[in-house]
Amino acid sequence: MERRTIGAAALEVGSIGLGCMPMSWGYTESQRSLDSSLRAVHTALDRGCSLLDTADMYGPFTNELLVGRVLKERRAEAFVSTKCGLLVGEQHIVANGRPGYVKRACDASLRRLQTDRIDLYQLHRADPEVPIEETWGAMAELVAAGKVRSLGLCAVGARAVRQARATRTVRGSGLRARSRTHDLTLAQLERIQQVFPVSSVQAELSVWSPEALEELLPWCESRGVGFLAAMPLGNGYLTGTLTPGQGFEPEDIRARHPRFTAEMMAANQPVVAGLRRVGARYGATPGQVALAWVLAQGRHVVPVPGTKKERWAAQNAKAAELRLTREDLAEIAALPPARQSW
Repeated sequence: MERRTIGAAALEVGSIGLGCMPMSWGYTESQRSLDSSLRAVHTALDRGCSLLDTADMYGPFTNELLVGRVLKERRAEAFVSTKCGLLVGEQHIVANGRPGYVKRACDASLRRLQTDRIDLYQLHRADPEVPIEETWGAMAELVAAGKVRSLGLCAVGARAVRQARATRTVRGSGLRARSRTHDLTLAQLERIQQVFPVSSVQAELSVWSPEALEELLPWCESRGVGFLAAMPLGNGYLTGTLTPGQGFEPEDIRARHPRFTAEMMAANQPVVAGLRRVGARYGATPGQVALAWVLAQGRHVVPVPGTKKERWAAQNAKAAELRLTREDLAEIAALPPARQSW
């Protein structure tokens, strides 16, 4: 698989990563299987998807334990990315950016992952009660201590702040105008960059959620910062395997996601149909086209599709071989923008 670099330290990873969250948290609990998930991670590594993305909050904690079982056997082949800064309670999630907590969280992640060093340590969310510079400074001390190789920031979720302010196109792509979606994240990045270099930013980016193309991606490009594209398959919608009105289990995050109502899933079928038309020319699936579109957004961009199935891990990895032409990209840009019910 093609290799891509993250940050000024030029850390190399496979051009497509593996999001491990669905194996333990967030999606279809009844379909989770430890053995199946372990096979999915091994399959991803076999095909060059070296970046394994997890977090201490996934489970909580169980996802890192799962990844640790693979790392015990194949640490040299993997690029380990995990996160800190969020605590999961019974009915809530809260941020904790206190320096002492961050250091304890790192040590706990190292134990669960069965490794002596984390390749990329990401701040999941800033704590509103702690200056982000203090949190980031504590994370930088972990680098100095040799426990972490590089630092990244997860963007504030775009879903909560999308607004319909469209009047112009973006970068000739047909995308909607500046929506101020990532203003808070950009402000945080400018502040922490003064403390210690940012190696990566992780944010949602897909054919149906392209807001990061406006300012966040250019910010990364201009500073040599890697970009980890979260949810590049639109929470599974862009694979074309979901049926409008199919319903989701109560604990599945899509059960409360406004784009996964029966009405919105039906309304956005033209997006999937367009990806399917492009894929038909290459013998590729809609999901593979969606991943190839993300890859085409820049050499520093690494999509991190999540899955818990060996079959999908292999299919996602194969998307790295698909090279979309300018005509393909123009056809995708001309698709109707995804509808939403925010």
